[in-house]
Amino acid sequence: MENIKPVEAKDRIILALDIDNLDDVIKYVDLLKEYVGFFKVGLPLFISCGFKAVDVIKEHGGRVYFDGKFQDIPNTMAQACTILMKKGIDFFNISASGGSRMLVNTINECRDYAKKENLKLPIILGVTLLSSFGQKTLTNELGVDMNISNYVLKLSKIAKEAGLSGVIAPDTDAMQIKKELGNDFIVVCPAVRPTWATVNDQIRFVSPTEAIKSGADYIIIGRPITHAADPTAAAKLIINEIDEALKSNI
Repeated sequence: MENIKPVEAKDRIILALDIDNLDDVIKYVDLLKEYVGFFKVGLPLFISCGFKAVDVIKEHGGRVYFDGKFQDIPNTMAQACTILMKKGIDFFNISASGGSRMLVNTINECRDYAKKENLKLPIILGVTLLSSFGQKTLTNELGVDMNISNYVLKLSKIAKEAGLSGVIAPDTDAMQIKKELGNDFIVVCPAVRPTWATVNDQIRFVSPTEAIKSGADYIIIGRPITHAADPTAAAKLIINEIDEALKSNI
């Protein structure tokens, strides 16, 4: 499986397009395609605009990260993920908690489809735990009697053994994931908020500096850029922050 590793600081930024119309998609892609690596298509945008959102991003020179968090029976997963491949998605995620059978079947079907249709195999990541979850939710509501970091690591190991290229995980777990599963195993850190931005609805959040220093390959960030008075200036600030964090890691 081919890995997409970031080259420049800007390549590490996945911009969350938490919007619901194509006009704004075009606006942000045209404005920010030189300052971010990927544009995230999540549920609100996809439900509103469908694959047209993906088409528009690509037509305007952007790369796409599809955030569908798929989880279903193996055959349904295979159908859904091969459709994503037909649409030229650069990389996407599926739920790591769907179990090893679902994960392995998805990877195998995607590999077979890529070979059959002569397509590039996208990066497939496993979603470990939503950033809105805390220990109380995990234990009291889901009934998982594990420390939250241990649970994230366990799901990451399942994802790696199944053949996924990486996981979505918080910065607090990135370093341990890299240590145990290898530096080539991609870690994407969600819920990133610069110190100058509003926290919004995330319980577990970090700054770009904290995420990069912890070993994250990519960071997902949305409203601090898209809701800024000057989105380009906000993106540049984050690029500079990533650059400084990378230098300190050397």
